[in-house]
Formats: sequence, C-alpha cells, structure tokens
Amino acid sequence: MSKRVLYIAFHFPPIQTSSGVHRTLAFSRHLAEQDWHVRVLTVDNQAYEQQNETQLKFIPDNVSVVRAFARDTARHFSFKGRYLASMAVPDRWQSWIFGGVWAGLKQIWRLRPDVIVSTYPIASAHFIGYFLHKLTGVPWVADFRDPMLQDGYPSQPAIRRAFAWIEKKAVKHCKHIIFTSPGAVDLYRQRFPDVEDRRWQLIPNGFDSKMFEAVPEPQSDTHISGRVTLLHSGTIYPEERDPRPLFQALSELKHEEPRLAAQLRLVLRATGHDPLFAPMLKEYDIEDLVELAPGIDYLSALQEMLQVDALLLMQASNCNYQTPAKAYEYIRAKRPVLALTDPCGDTAKVILESGVALVAPLDDKHAIKQALRDFIVGLQESRFTYLSDANIEQFSRQHQAKTFTQLLDNIVQQ
Repeated sequence: MSKRVLYIAFHFPPIQTSSGVHRTLAFSRHLAEQDWHVRVLTVDNQAYEQQNETQLKFIPDNVSVVRAFARDTARHFSFKGRYLASMAVPDRWQSWIFGGVWAGLKQIWRLRPDVIVSTYPIASAHFIGYFLHKLTGVPWVADFRDPMLQDGYPSQPAIRRAFAWIEKKAVKHCKHIIFTSPGAVDLYRQRFPDVEDRRWQLIPNGFDSKMFEAVPEPQSDTHISGRVTLLHSGTIYPEERDPRPLFQALSELKHEEPRLAAQLRLVLRATGHDPLFAPMLKEYDIEDLVELAPGIDYLSALQEMLQVDALLLMQASNCNYQTPAKAYEYIRAKRPVLALTDPCGDTAKVILESGVALVAPLDDKHAIKQALRDFIVGLQESRFTYLSDANIEQFSRQHQAKTFTQLLDNIVQQ
C-alpha cells in the first residue's frame, strides 16, 4: 500500500533564485520512487520575485503540486516601498500561512497523509506544518536545515519572538527535526538538553546527481598555462559572505605582485548585490581582475562550474553551523576550491574532505592574499587530485534521500 506525505516547501519550481529548491526536489523524487505518494504544498507563482518556467521541467512526473495563495508583502502590500513591519512576521510571505493552512486542510481531507514535512528557510512553512499537525494530528517532521535562532539573528525583535515560538512548538510536537550540519545538531542538543536525542536528525545537503547528469562533462584536465578563471556561483550576502577582505587582498596582490595577479580572473556570477559591489571594485582598483556576471539558469550554472579552472566558496564564521549546498556541488564538479571560511566551521570540514581545497578565513585579507598566491601556483603546477566517483557519490542528495526516506518509513511503521 502506498504511503502518503504532504511536503510543505516555499522554494519549488518555477522559482529560480534558490539552490535550496533542489533538496526538496531530490527528496520528493526519491520518496516517489520508493512508493510514496508525494504531494508538495507550495505557493502560487506570484509569490516568487524571480521565476523561470523552464524550471518546471525539474518537477518529477509522479509528484503532485498544490499551489496555495501567497503574496510577497514587500512587493504586493507596500506603498511607495514601505509596509508595516507586522506584515512581515515571521517573513514577507506570512499570507502563505493562511492560504497554506486552508489548502493543506483540503489536501489532508482528500489525501489522508501519513506524515507532514515542512522545510526551511522560509519560516512560514513551519507555521503551516505546526497548524496542520495540531488541527489533524498527522505526524510532523521539520527540516530546519540550519538553526532558526542564532546570536544576533534574526535581529528584529518581533521576528525573533516568532522564530522562538515556532522553534519551541517544533521541538515539542515534531517527530524529528532535521539539520544539515553536525554543529547545528550540537547547538540544539545544548539548547534543549531535556529533549530525547533521537528527535534530532542529521541529513546533510548535497549535490543532485540527476542535475549533473543533464549537463555534459568537460574534457579531461590539461595543464593550466594561461589566465586562471576562479568562479563564485550564486548569491554573495553582504554580511554572511562579505567580499571586502577578498577585494582588499586582490588589490594588494595586484600592486605587490602584478604579474601574478594578472594571471587571475575572478568571476562573481549572480551575486544578487552587483550595485553594492561594483563601486568596491572601482575603489580597490580591481575592475580588471573581477567580473560581475549576470544570473543564468541552474543547468548552465552547473556546466560553468565544470568548465572553469577553480571555484570560490565564501562563508563567514557566524554561519559555522551551516554548510551551503554549493560546497557539495563544488566537490562534484571536481574543481579545486578556494574556501574563504572559518577553518573551525562545518563548511571547512566538508570542503576539506574534497582533498582539493585551500581554506583561509573570510575576514583575514593577509591570509586570503597568501592563499591566492598558493592557489594560483598550485593550479598552474597541477598539484590537485580529486576524489573517486564512488567517494564523491557519498556527497549526493540521492545518498542523503535514502536516510530521509527511511526516517519517514519508520514513522509510518510506528
């Protein structure tokens, strides 16, 4: 007999801006392949600021999708760009809570799911999951991914109170709460010491094998004799991935060792903050070294990762309990990685497993400058070797989806 899950996720095709959507896609695909009837409860397309209809082809044929009413407060309920702060608690898509609960109740009456799954990073999804669980009694699993509450985040008091409230409800009512990094699991064990250990589950992020299969593999590596292309693919958050120390390091390298610096071309693809960064490049006199490139579709982004000489990863120490999906995609791309992150954080631990990464703190321009020197020379001298395909597969979402499916199977069998 088929098992049934109602999967609550804000990020779902045709949204284009978030790589986090691929975790839900991979898990829902694997569940459907394991005889689960999967129904995804998401938002209607108007809630997405950026979307691409071609993204819809990523939705598995055997996964049903329900789109509930939702609007972006900042775009749909503002006047001259301003709106009441209370209209963005717990996030700008709070209208989805009402639309999602109503649509979810109708689906539960029809589908009679065995379990409800809600997934972050949009907190409204967990509010919907909680209310549906309380109204129907269907077991609830929350995929937190990263910690909801951290030191200084969220900074707005009303949003912080809302996050604390739903966090406590999840801890009390969820069968399991899932995180993507060991540090996050440890943090919550300390935060809620009386909660049984099996409530916390670790299911890391990963790369999607199906997506990589859809793009051609590059030609075999050759010795790099020309200019090195270093790529950062995706959003650069001004705080969590502050690029200024990197820009300063490049500027100093350019003036101290111009011949070495001239061998580097840094491409920042789809930063999301080009207007903020462009004046910095001019200020530091590195416009000839750094290119702010526009966004492209996901498959093209993966193909670019496979083709460039090397990849750049950025993560501040205040995100030590988080490991971005990009880290796993970089490992799969089999490119050398310059990781600007805290050497003690979870991101550094994961990326160093690739065997082809150099790590330097994101906020230390001197360490970054030395890492750039070593990295360029290492590339030119072909010092990097990669993991075997079998070892790389351990980092895939397909591998992690097996754990996720087994977790839900155990809930149904209880």
